[in-house]
This record gives sequence, structure tokens and C-alpha cells, in this order.
Amino acid sequence: MSQGTDKSTHFGYKTVEADQKADMVAGVFHSVAAKYDIMNDVMSFGIHRMWKRFTIESSGARPGMKVLDLAGGTGDLTAKFSHLVGERGQVTLADINDSMLKVGREKLRDKGIVGNVNYVQANAEALPFPDNHFDIITIAFGLRNVTDKDAAIRSMLRVLKPGGKLLILEFSKPKHDLMRKIYDLYSFKIMPKMGALITQDADSYEYLAESIRMHPDQETLKGMMVEAGFEQVDYTNMTDGIVALHKGYKF
Repeated sequence: MSQGTDKSTHFGYKTVEADQKADMVAGVFHSVAAKYDIMNDVMSFGIHRMWKRFTIESSGARPGMKVLDLAGGTGDLTAKFSHLVGERGQVTLADINDSMLKVGREKLRDKGIVGNVNYVQANAEALPFPDNHFDIITIAFGLRNVTDKDAAIRSMLRVLKPGGKLLILEFSKPKHDLMRKIYDLYSFKIMPKMGALITQDADSYEYLAESIRMHPDQETLKGMMVEAGFEQVDYTNMTDGIVALHKGYKF
């Protein structure tokens, strides 16, 4: 069932009007953008780099390809894709949040990555790109913040070329009870305190923890991708399922 049929939706554990969520999410990421990379390293103990590296390796990106790094934020994946697709390829870093996009642009330009990367402020639910345009789309830790996830997945399918691949890297559901208990303790007790200490913003990190819990689990997200029209959909759990990488193809 589409998540866009109701007028209300979830913002973390709160129920809000659907047309208010995008602005509320924007407020979170405006707040954390400047220290987003630092918090990623601290919160995940650096493990997010391993998750992203596996995503890159699973993409099959090659010279000359067009890649969309959706909800690409500060550009970790874009930087890697830029090297892989080379001068003949193109990477589009897209994010709905202009603060995150600005941080990503400055970070990549500081690294000297300028020639084959462009930047677009875009809503995942209605991507402003032509049909059959990209060889690869990645969305890393962004789908859970989208109001209508079904619409976003359909939009990604539309702009993928036939034979193209979608990779969704997202927090998911741990497989074992002990890990779930440890993860809950860390997410709700420790992570907001770290957010308060480093960014002076505990509320945003409480939202992030809640948004993870409200995100569809592995099998549900797989079903959403299949319903949207993706084929050969599968996923790989990492760190006991705290994070999962979903893959699907357009044929």
C-alpha cells in the first residue's frame, strides 16, 4: 500500500501532517549538516565507511556510466563514484536539503573533485531527470526520511535505464534479540547525548533514532521494490541487520 494515500505520516514516533514532514526533516538536517561527517564517524565507530564501501563494490560502476547519488548529503559515495566512472562518466549528487548539498559541494571541491560531478536539489518522490537516464542509483541512509517511500522508489525506477541497478543502503532491523537490546540502548540513551555534546542538538538525534525504528524492515522494503517494478530484488544484512543493502534491477 502506498504511504502517500493518507494525509498523516510519521516524523519519528510522532504523527504529523504529510505535507509538513519534508520541512520538519529539513530542519533536522539544516541543524546537523555542518558536523554530519563527524557524527557519522563517532556514532558508528567508523563502521559506516565499511557499509558504504560494500555498496560501492556492489554497484558495478564502470568508466562512462551515469550515477545518481540520491540523498547524497556530504558526498561520500559521490567521491568514490567520481573516480570509478572517470572523465567520460557523470555523477549527480542530489539532495532535498540545501545545507547538506552545500556541505557536500564544498567537501568534494576541496578534494579536487570537480570535472564529472554535478549538484541538484531534488525531492526523491519526483526526481527532475529524464526517463531511462542513469545506469546506477544509490540512496544511502536517506529513504527513511522520505514521506512517500513508494513514490520515491517508483521515481527511481523511471529515471533508471533498462538494465540499471538501484542500491538502497539503510538502517534496518537487527536479526537477534541481544543485538536489538544493545542497539536500542545505544540509540535512545547514548546517541542523543552524543548529539547534544558534539552538535548541541539532542532532539535531531532522537528523531534519527526514531526514524530508523519506523522504517520498513528488510522483507517489507524488498516487497515495496518488487511492487514498484524492480526485478531480481535481494538484500544483504550487515552488522547483524542493523544496516541492510537492498539491490534491484530495471528490465
